[in-house]
Amino acid sequence: MRRFDGKILLLGGTTESYILAEQLARASVNIITSLAGRTQNPRLPAGQLRIGGFGGIEGLTEYLRQEDIKLIIDATHPFARQITAHAIAAADKTGIPFLRLERPLWQRQADDNWIEVATPEAAALAIPEDARVFLAIGRQHLAAFSHRHDAGFIARMIEQPETAPPFRTLRIILGKPEYAEDEVRFFLKNRIDCLVCRNSGGKASYGKIIAARQLALPVIMINRRLPANAATATGTEEVMHYIYNYINQKKIN
Repeated sequence: MRRFDGKILLLGGTTESYILAEQLARASVNIITSLAGRTQNPRLPAGQLRIGGFGGIEGLTEYLRQEDIKLIIDATHPFARQITAHAIAAADKTGIPFLRLERPLWQRQADDNWIEVATPEAAALAIPEDARVFLAIGRQHLAAFSHRHDAGFIARMIEQPETAPPFRTLRIILGKPEYAEDEVRFFLKNRIDCLVCRNSGGKASYGKIIAARQLALPVIMINRRLPANAATATGTEEVMHYIYNYINQKKIN
């Protein structure tokens, strides 16, 4: 890759963002990874790091100008909609190129029993009565399910939430997604009969989908809204190719 003297802002927090940071650092590209700061002890990416919000669209716009950012790569979680919307708006204001890394959606297979919904609130309504539910949705969405007092919930997350909504029954297990065979054992041990998750895509958390398929469990799948009016890539190799083209065609000065 031709030498690049500008700065790239990488909006991160996902496995893909750490891969990109490592690849760009090895190529001697000046990369700044921004993390939201929701995790207390985050994994540290290669290159420079900033943690915390920007202060909305105006704050991000000012940051881009102050740091003389030449390219924005958005590799945040597929459901981190606010930062993506802010980054697109700030890119429009500044004229800085923007690329969104958007994992391909999981696709329903022949043996899947999916109930597809648009929001966590709709997912809560779709839960069968008196179900034992595995919530794989992230701590910020727990409140949408707390009114379902008939159901029992197990949620797995990396860290304990600071305050948990008033569930009748909620058990929080600290951990990360497992391989399919481990997820099958987890489902059986905890007598799970319904899975609620978001269509995040990717391989890292697909084990629970396979496990639900093997156990013939219903999956309430919260669908993803894809960002409008944004250039997108579907994987890290495609992002690196995009950056390579910009640098070598001198589209970034």
